Amino acid sequence: MIELETERLTLKRFCLEDVDGFFELNNDPVVLKYTGDKPFKDRGQVAAFINDYTQYQLNGFGRWSVYLKETGEYLGFCGLRRAEPGGEVDIGFRFMRKHWRKGYALESSLATLKLAFERYQLDRVVARAMEDNQASHAVINKLGMTRCGAFAEDGVNWVKYELFAPDVKR
Repeated sequence: MIELETERLTLKRFCLEDVDGFFELNNDPVVLKYTGDKPFKDRGQVAAFINDYTQYQLNGFGRWSVYLKETGEYLGFCGLRRAEPGGEVDIGFRFMRKHWRKGYALESSLATLKLAFERYQLDRVVARAMEDNQASHAVINKLGMTRCGAFAEDGVNWVKYELFAPDVKR
């Protein structure tokens, strides 16, 4: 199910067609370095993760697989996530290393934020990045997000950013 398209990208709900790409993405230690996630053990574990993913049912949105329109190649994911009912919504992205520095994270994130504020009528979206993850900080800053805090989790320092919907009065 296609959620949105940009000039170069198609963003779709996670599905079992994503298993191979998702497995490759989350088994690259360089990609995982700044995520706090562990690699999947096998493709069956990826399929179980996709089948158990409830963000779409709970919130109407979630993270979406990103594909290159021109070739249909799996690039990674981008999208929204609500950690708990009524909680903050964050934007997140993760791309295969061979697709870094091509503008895909920024392009998909800009489209995701537009959707967040227009379709889902969210007032605010946050982003989190490990303190040392300069590439993610660069993308987040290009999105126009403002640093709003810092925190430590499991001995790792994180920075938190926020962006408010254009018409929200604070």
